[in-house]
Amino acid sequence: MTQKPPKGKLYLIPTTLGSFDTSEQVFPSYNVQIIHTLTEFVVEQVRTSRRFLSYLKHPVPIDQMVFYELNKTTLNKDISQYLTSLHEGKSIGLLSEAGTPCVADPGSKVVEMAQERGYTVVPLVGPNSLLLALMGSGFNGQNFVFHGYLPIDKSDLIKKIREMEGNILKRSQTQMFIETPFRNDSMFDMLVTGCQPATKLCVATNLTLPTESIITKTIGSWKKEKPDLHKKPTVFLLYK
Repeated sequence: MTQKPPKGKLYLIPTTLGSFDTSEQVFPSYNVQIIHTLTEFVVEQVRTSRRFLSYLKHPVPIDQMVFYELNKTTLNKDISQYLTSLHEGKSIGLLSEAGTPCVADPGSKVVEMAQERGYTVVPLVGPNSLLLALMGSGFNGQNFVFHGYLPIDKSDLIKKIREMEGNILKRSQTQMFIETPFRNDSMFDMLVTGCQPATKLCVATNLTLPTESIITKTIGSWKKEKPDLHKKPTVFLLYK
């Protein structure tokens, strides 16, 4: 007799990029319907996830749910245990801390293991700061690269900035990256100092929030006006 494939599904669940109040405008009601059917979640921080689920009025009491923490120190053997319910036919959710799971966000190891074992992976629609920034920048959306976090060392950072400018010219490729919010201002200063005046810089801040700002200017123009980016989630994009 042919063995039936596993029935459990791994749902990849986006969350808001800021206040939970924006949930109705950034993802469909279908997401909430799916979330309400789940009682097990792989999460980056349990506290934030509990608050999010409470805000969505999950019908199951929070204390009756199961949360598996996922961070840089989580061992593969522990991640493997997180998927036990999928084998038993029960679906679970991979819940992002902010935005979309697995894109500039942990979780890819969970998805990798699920794929290897033949489980169904279902990514749900939701906000992704990188794509929103790219959409609003006016830059090339056909050829782009996301670098994640750039080097902290000043000399390495300058080298990386020059490399990115070279890729813009050689490949007509949009360059995207992020920084830890408290270092945003120093990153902006380095870009204004290290890039050519004609290079275009888009600064996309507080995406999907009431204070959202997506501004594209040349480096030369940015030198005349410095934005306040301190502790504000920001995506930087370079192009020419």
